[in-house]
Amino acid sequence: MRILPIIRPYFWPVDRRDLRVKIVLGMVVLLLSKIVTVAVPYFFKWVTDSLTTPDALAKTEWGALFPAIVMTPMALLAGYGLTRLGQVLLSQIRDVYFAEAGVHALRGLAYKTFEHMHNMSMRFHLDRRMGGLSRSIDRGVKAIDTLVRMMFANVIPTFVEIILMIGVLAYSFDFRYIVIIFGTVAVYIWFTLKASEWRIGIRKQMNESDSEANAKAMDSLINFETVKYFNNETLEAQRFDVAMAAYQKASVRTYVSLGWLNSGQTLIFTIGLVACMAMTMQGIASGKNTVGDMVMMNALMIQLWFPLNFLGFFYRELKQAAMDLGDMVELLHQTPEVKDAPDAQPLQLMHGAVSFKNVMFHYAPDREILKGISFDIPAGKTVAVVGASGAGKSTLSRILFRFYDISGGAVEVDGQDIRHVTQNTLRAHIGIVPQDTVLFNDSIRYNIRYGRPSASDAEIEQAAQMAQIDGFIKSLPQGYDTPVGERGLKLSGGEKQRVAIARTLLKNPEILILDEATSALDTNTEREIQSALKLISHNRTTLVIAHRLSTIVDADEILVMDAGHIIERGTHAQLLERNGVYANMWTRQNESAENSIDVS
Repeated sequence: MRILPIIRPYFWPVDRRDLRVKIVLGMVVLLLSKIVTVAVPYFFKWVTDSLTTPDALAKTEWGALFPAIVMTPMALLAGYGLTRLGQVLLSQIRDVYFAEAGVHALRGLAYKTFEHMHNMSMRFHLDRRMGGLSRSIDRGVKAIDTLVRMMFANVIPTFVEIILMIGVLAYSFDFRYIVIIFGTVAVYIWFTLKASEWRIGIRKQMNESDSEANAKAMDSLINFETVKYFNNETLEAQRFDVAMAAYQKASVRTYVSLGWLNSGQTLIFTIGLVACMAMTMQGIASGKNTVGDMVMMNALMIQLWFPLNFLGFFYRELKQAAMDLGDMVELLHQTPEVKDAPDAQPLQLMHGAVSFKNVMFHYAPDREILKGISFDIPAGKTVAVVGASGAGKSTLSRILFRFYDISGGAVEVDGQDIRHVTQNTLRAHIGIVPQDTVLFNDSIRYNIRYGRPSASDAEIEQAAQMAQIDGFIKSLPQGYDTPVGERGLKLSGGEKQRVAIARTLLKNPEILILDEATSALDTNTEREIQSALKLISHNRTTLVIAHRLSTIVDADEILVMDAGHIIERGTHAQLLERNGVYANMWTRQNESAENSIDVS
């Protein structure tokens, strides 16, 4: 019931009248196909009666409706063949009408889910394993196709056929047949649903094991380089095999339970079939029924058997589809932690000044990260933040991008609290060059253009020139169309950083964050990148989160953080003169640099 309101607009779209018409036509064709299906046993009966008792057939109400030539065995056999052909053709036409509705629903809900995942907050993605999340979405999308196919091609037609068949039995036979068939179908459905519920529990365990195995495989393959560094290929294979062993156990139980289900279904239906056939044989002996009636009864029951035989499969697939879709709907029900306020307005950027005012923040309530942080970054100026790992430096950039909401204080851009402006307009004016640059598995051109998707090739090349990577790109055989590989692994650290700088230059933000952008690079590469970073930060409001103090000596103000507090602030010269924490850090880094030079 929670799923139906979400998926209904995709199956019955208000903006697609043509699609609604096709669904209605499909239902009409479905009804016609079932009428033809029920007519097939009648022709089988007439063919049999025309061979065994020709005169008896001509004297019936059916024989009175048609000329004698139509009631001949060959003509009736032709009618039998045409009805069987019509049954198949109408079913195919029905599927064509319903196909677009299914694909439309699949596309619409897949798009909504994908969009929703990108709207979720940072914490949501950090708390989930991407392999398991990917599999849940994949199963949910496939479940939509299963729901459409099963509902319109199997479940609804089966119940329409049962209703029509009860009408035929009421017309051609007495109430005893209706009671037996109705009772058989009722017991059959009850048994099937009970057994299928039991099997669904096993199937759920199998899905969980499948997701776990997939998550481990994805995690291992994404980090294959680390696996090889530590020579742990065997360990990863063993972890994966443990998950697959659980999947194997649940899978075997699924097959065993299927055997019990099929056996029980066959027993129940056979009892009903034999009972109906026995009554028809008694009717033939008493002259009430013909041999054709017995043939018709057998054909009707066998015809009913085929959809009922798959009822367990239909129910299981529908239930599984609902469960899989339920996982995806569960994702859609989760609301983003960070949302635009109802009265949020676009950011009105004037100069780009940034202010942190007594900011308090925690990832978990029992672990405060920022404890009353206050500082200003005047428009066009550069403020650097240094400190030990865990001091809260990188948290500042996440808060400024509003990946998280603060627990106290305020963060303002040109006097506007960022909680009262729209996230899109806020992030449109901020650019970042992170420490760990992750690139899309596409071309260099695509990754640079990601900063501004509407940019021309000339603008992309200009940004690359400013980032001092244009020459390197043009030296490659494929130039700007060179693939960078998964997460950009085909490029070196310095090359990836230059692509990130070019991407940010192309975005042309008024506010810039440099989050330890050179800490993972060697000294020579750092010097080359540093000149590009100076160019990109010129006349921009810049927050630099630094590890190497040599990169921030020209900052307008340097903040020293420790345990969520600012313990020192001033220019490079002022902080050295104070001979405090910053001066000690400077001395240690210089000594370390001198020692590395001596060793080399």
